[in-house]
Amino acid sequence: MTTITDRYGPVILVTLLVGVPLGALAVALLVRARTKAGWSRSWAVRASISEVGMLVGTAPWLWMILTPTAAPGGLQLVPLRDLLDVLRGGDSLVQVVGNLLAFAAVGFFLPVRLRLGHPRWVPLIVGGVAAGLSVVVEVLQAVLQLGRVSSIDDVIVNAMGAVLASLLSMPWWRSRRSQPDEQ
Repeated sequence: MTTITDRYGPVILVTLLVGVPLGALAVALLVRARTKAGWSRSWAVRASISEVGMLVGTAPWLWMILTPTAAPGGLQLVPLRDLLDVLRGGDSLVQVVGNLLAFAAVGFFLPVRLRLGHPRWVPLIVGGVAAGLSVVVEVLQAVLQLGRVSSIDDVIVNAMGAVLASLLSMPWWRSRRSQPDEQ
């Protein structure tokens, strides 16, 4: 039986040693370009961190989710059945936490970047975007025959994780500073 570090250690290392530094560089370059283009510095920083944060925070999870396995794979379209099976199994914490975190960066940064209207709509919009992205990933797992179970429960938990993350970023997306025209 392989451990999490055996299985995903390279993803973690590449993310920390390459993804995060390249992300920081991308933020700096975007802020510079946007301030030269007339954006306010505060909005250039906020938008750049949000965009790069969504990418750097989601890419490692997609790498892990789309890594082929030797398992037979499958399709589970009955809600909560797969989740209950996972919770009865030994790796339930890893599975559930991983699914909660898969699109958490999107959930955290999307409302900050897009200034998504009234706070009551933000969880619905973020949940919808995350669910849509998750459906794409689950379809890819099935079509590419990666040896993974494509499950409606993964879509539900991925969306729930994004919504919870959006609530964590509420102080930033609820602020009503002036929003520039050049988005």
